[in-house]
Amino acid sequence: MEGDTEYQAEMLIAKTKHYLITTMGRVADEANDDEFYRALSYALREEIMINWLACARTRVVQNARMLYYLSMEYLPGRILSNNITNLAANDVVRIVLQKMNRSISSIIERESDPGLGNGGLGRLASCYLDSLATHQYPAQAYGLRYQYGIFEQQLWDGLQIEAPDCWLLSENPWEFRRDLRKVFVKYCGNTMPSKNIHGDEILMLKDAEEVWVLPFDIPIVGYNETSRFSVVTLRLWSTKESPRNFQLQSYNAGRLDQAAENTLLTDVLYPNDIHETGKRIRLKQEFLLVSASLQDIIRHFLSYHDNFRSFADKVRIQINDTHPALVIPELIRILTKKHDIPWKMAVDITQEVVSYTNHTILSEALEQWDRGLMQYLLPRQFHIIERLNFEFCNTVRAKYPKDEELVRRISILEDSKVRMANLAIIGSHKVNGVAKLHTEILKSRVFKDFYAIFPDKFVNVTNGVTQRRWLLHSNPELAKFISKRIGNGWITDFTQINQLHAYASDRESQEEFQAIKKKNKTRLIEFINQHNKLRNSAGLIVAPPPILDANTLFDVQIKRMHEYKRQMMNILHVISIYQEILENPGIARVKRTVIFGGKAASGYETAKDIIRFIYCVARKINHDPAVNNLIKVVYIENYNVSRAEIIIPAADISEQISLAGMEASGTGNMKLAINGALTVATEDGANIEMREAVTDQWWPFSFGATAEEIQKIKEEHSYHPADVCQANPTLKKALDTLRNRTFAENDSEHQTFCDLYHKLMEVHYGGEPDRFFNLYDFQSFCEVQKKVDDLYRKPNVWAEYAIHNIAGMGNFSSDIAVKNYCEKIWGIKPLPADEEIQERIRHEYSLLDVCRVYK
Repeated sequence: MEGDTEYQAEMLIAKTKHYLITTMGRVADEANDDEFYRALSYALREEIMINWLACARTRVVQNARMLYYLSMEYLPGRILSNNITNLAANDVVRIVLQKMNRSISSIIERESDPGLGNGGLGRLASCYLDSLATHQYPAQAYGLRYQYGIFEQQLWDGLQIEAPDCWLLSENPWEFRRDLRKVFVKYCGNTMPSKNIHGDEILMLKDAEEVWVLPFDIPIVGYNETSRFSVVTLRLWSTKESPRNFQLQSYNAGRLDQAAENTLLTDVLYPNDIHETGKRIRLKQEFLLVSASLQDIIRHFLSYHDNFRSFADKVRIQINDTHPALVIPELIRILTKKHDIPWKMAVDITQEVVSYTNHTILSEALEQWDRGLMQYLLPRQFHIIERLNFEFCNTVRAKYPKDEELVRRISILEDSKVRMANLAIIGSHKVNGVAKLHTEILKSRVFKDFYAIFPDKFVNVTNGVTQRRWLLHSNPELAKFISKRIGNGWITDFTQINQLHAYASDRESQEEFQAIKKKNKTRLIEFINQHNKLRNSAGLIVAPPPILDANTLFDVQIKRMHEYKRQMMNILHVISIYQEILENPGIARVKRTVIFGGKAASGYETAKDIIRFIYCVARKINHDPAVNNLIKVVYIENYNVSRAEIIIPAADISEQISLAGMEASGTGNMKLAINGALTVATEDGANIEMREAVTDQWWPFSFGATAEEIQKIKEEHSYHPADVCQANPTLKKALDTLRNRTFAENDSEHQTFCDLYHKLMEVHYGGEPDRFFNLYDFQSFCEVQKKVDDLYRKPNVWAEYAIHNIAGMGNFSSDIAVKNYCEKIWGIKPLPADEEIQERIRHEYSLLDVCRVYK
């Protein structure tokens, strides 16, 4: 905020008191922290509303090309604290809280993390919204308002228990319910063939299942030190608020599941799809997002245009992974049926406006829907897909007349499946990977056939993270350290961080960096002591967490639980350290605190079993007096953005150890690196580009087989885990603990750990053993960890490496990624709010308001 800080603080106090009285019926001295949090949020929201309205009006007046971003996930984290940072209002709010005798941490903690995502996909989307707003691009995002998030993770004696994430239990002051923008979405029904005015076949629908969908808007505030900040809209759709979606007749007939199904569509992110009901709800969710958002996009466009002549020029739709891929047939359907646009033109328009970001090479993660289910739930859209696929396959046949196998591979429809990635590629004008290696794998392996047909369609945009959230906000002491040396231009232009290289060898800077890191470790320990208590098998808190030491090396692996991310290899290394300590207790060692965090998908039993194993290993090690506090293991439950903001600044080591060629990019690697953690990394995803940027001189902890080596081994079928294990006594001894009850205290745990052993060592369910090469890379991983110990014994040298790593991260800001999207894919340019429009709105507001934050 610019201007007189004391004046702004007095006005903010007045506004906060105003809302306490008018919305909560409380005076300031009587209000609890929850009421104060909401009143303060309402007061700050007034300033945001002025700019939000000005930005929207400017985009209409300028007839700007708009980006519409569709994603099933967002992970914005707490909104109040981020808005205070992006409004540069920290000093103002600090004065307000001092004068009103409130604690900033107590107020911030009253807000729950919005339960809108799970992992990197959602956090990346939120980073991009921050960058779009900060750099003033005309954009709007769409998602679903999940009533209970994905779940709140609790560990009951190591078992992951999924409880509802009740983030909406209290009133959310940052969302705006928009009843006038509600739409309805149709499922099922009987189709009747008809034609539009151009003779194109269209399908009418009768006896359809109609679901009403209500939008809630959240303003995403861009960073600016003046009152000229921009705001973009995150619009979230909900089926929870419409009584029409509840089928009372079914309820009265005792069919409770049928009665409530459509009110529950936005209850949970990624419902378990191991059963048919879960599959049906998931597909309904994906179409809900697509249909509601497209109706809104077209409504907005037609509010200011008489026809669709400029639609392909003024609209850009980005689909974040395949979940919103149904936007392609649905847009074609709307254009041909509702607006009488010829089929070919409708297809051309759709391909011009839609682009697709791929986030995975895992075959099981490339969505495929059951053909019968889609035909039943979405008969009109399935009909469009059939025609689109028929025409595309014939085009390919004409070009490659003797290659029917190629046609089969590129077809959207195969046997009983609808391949959503193929649909997304065919219906988009650009397809991008999210790291150089990932994009090359897409072109050379996963989508090789499509790349041969559409070589110009594939581009790379390496992921990035917002330094405002993950450094300025999350690590204020380190942010001050940086700004004191190079100024604060890095906040909006992260390439300036390279100036920090000049201070890496400075002794005073090294020691100050170490002091900041220790302070952040102490903060994390306090958090763990307060919020990470141990529960028994009934969910009752029975013990405090282990006593941790801020002087130890903090070794951190925090990410979604998945076999390819190889948390299993990490815990096997921990076991090997434990066994070495027991065998040679007198040897001097670097003390370690190994920290894990991350949720396993509700239906992913192997990932849950790995969490249980880590928990049980920690239980044994942390209570074994023979260890003498040389190593501690902590699993932080319910990992989310707010917890990441405490963990990441405290990390010394960032474990980025996925099997090479499996991680699309990663963003946790970037967040940890800009906070001064050194990266233990395979040559995977964006790790490669990070190493190149930091340079090999300052990137000491690479290990493991490359993607090319792994691919060659797979093709030759030359990997035999049993042979690797037999040749490595350290590995064999660690692995045997899965079978010999070292960490199992009951038969259930023993059976779980034996199952993990068999998956690593034996062919199972028709698949290869250890399919993510944990055992193959184990020795290399152990060797690089010895290098970690050696370097950590030299604190100033370690700090020098860490500062060089921070300084090399300039290209991994989401600001850079968004700029690349704008140049390579979207073709949109920054559009700040028109000053005259903004001043007119502010003037109109000020005439009706006597309490002003700005003069």
